[in-house]
Amino acid sequence: MAAHAHGPAPSADGAPAGDRPAGDAPADGTPLTGGFTLTADGAYAARLTAAPGPPGARAWYPERWTLDGPEPYAVPLPLDQPEEPDSEVAPLADGRVLIRRRVADRQMFSLLYPTGPGTGELLLGAVGRTEMTLLPPSPDGRSVYALAAGEDHASLWLVAGGAFGPEEVARIPGRCSGGVWLDRAGRMLALDRREPGGGSVKAIAVDLGRQGEVTPLLQIAPGSNDRLVLADPDSGLLLLRSDAPGHDRLGWGVLGSCLPVRFPECLRLADVTMTPFAVQPDQMLMPESCAVALRIDGARGSWVGVWRPAGRQLHQFAAPLGWMPGAGYWSRDGVLRLPYANGATPCGVALLEAPEDVDPVSAAGRTGAGEGGGEPSAADTAPAVCKPVPLGQAPLHGAARPD
Repeated sequence: MAAHAHGPAPSADGAPAGDRPAGDAPADGTPLTGGFTLTADGAYAARLTAAPGPPGARAWYPERWTLDGPEPYAVPLPLDQPEEPDSEVAPLADGRVLIRRRVADRQMFSLLYPTGPGTGELLLGAVGRTEMTLLPPSPDGRSVYALAAGEDHASLWLVAGGAFGPEEVARIPGRCSGGVWLDRAGRMLALDRREPGGGSVKAIAVDLGRQGEVTPLLQIAPGSNDRLVLADPDSGLLLLRSDAPGHDRLGWGVLGSCLPVRFPECLRLADVTMTPFAVQPDQMLMPESCAVALRIDGARGSWVGVWRPAGRQLHQFAAPLGWMPGAGYWSRDGVLRLPYANGATPCGVALLEAPEDVDPVSAAGRTGAGEGGGEPSAADTAPAVCKPVPLGQAPLHGAARPD
């Protein structure tokens, strides 16, 4: 059953619930998990999970979550042999789950699906690579890509959704990482690339409709490392990480705009790491009004932040017990859904309504902890306005232009 929670309670020790060391069995019986991946529309999710137990005796298996019905529910997809803990899974829009397994020096890909009491498996093929990483599922709902990073070039493979099994669709000079979709069609993919000769990391756009044509996407300063973290195709809002201001900072810009990137002070908290993971959809041409969900990691665990570019305030909330840190999706009306699993609830979704931003003048007079969380909120003080950093040679427009 979905748990309606506006600011879920922290764990018993007062720390926000969230990440736990992978080698420790949670005391509350939360299943161990090896990642949690959502489809672009939030209808399905998949993870690799195992019941708590001694490290050498854990039986890892894929699990599919159905999230678009009246009640969320999970379906285990075990086969005759347990999976290796370094396998990766990704859900498709039809309910099947792609799994990547490493077998010796090859990568094996299959589709898993429930068949009554058992699990069906459709073998897709193998790729002769020792290392590959699945990218987020394509927004088209049927395609999954994988990235094989080399020293001088990266190979992009379509491993699900093709006509004849895994196929290489692009070779990109340089060392690539990341992976963010820029459109709803699954054509424009952003990657973070370091040139073959070394130097700084820059985000690029790869056009899969033009045989992997590469276009510069972010160039904030000539020597800065500029990585794209998240993008919203509806509004054009981009969330990025760059050291152009002098040290690593979170910033935002707008795809198709010549305005400079901004680095909000409220997203600059000491002794924590913040990672955006979901943007409110369907805010057409309203990037500054989009609610953005952030994972906040500190010494006391992981919790949730909510921020809007226009509001310049960070609202903080404790995560539900057993939250899959960094997993969640927004509804059109501004409700954040946070998947979690614990000993009492094997498959749950906590609902968090996006808070209203408070006028900075009145917010500065408030005292106490941040809203719903165990840490002080950045909204308790008026954020300073930082100087924008120009985008320089490669503004955000032009990378995703139509034919």
